Amino acid sequence: MSLQSKKSFAMVDYEKCSPGQCDPEEGRCASAYACPYKVMKQIDGTFEPPMVFQDMCMGCWDCMEACPLDAVHIMEIT
Repeated sequence: MSLQSKKSFAMVDYEKCSPGQCDPEEGRCASAYACPYKVMKQIDGTFEPPMVFQDMCMGCWDCMEACPLDAVHIMEIT
């Protein structure tokens, strides 16, 4: 039996997320803008919460650190 490592990725708490509150003029999500791998994107446009392509998330946590609303968290699966 081999041990498989845990996969961790960013997850958005959509009850806390509000790009219009972060950037009232442009509605740009600070977390999506900070993602160096571009796996967090505002697909539905500005002022909309971002989506995370979890299978491609590298776990760098730049998005989590950039979120002023504390709406991005780490999720681990085994």
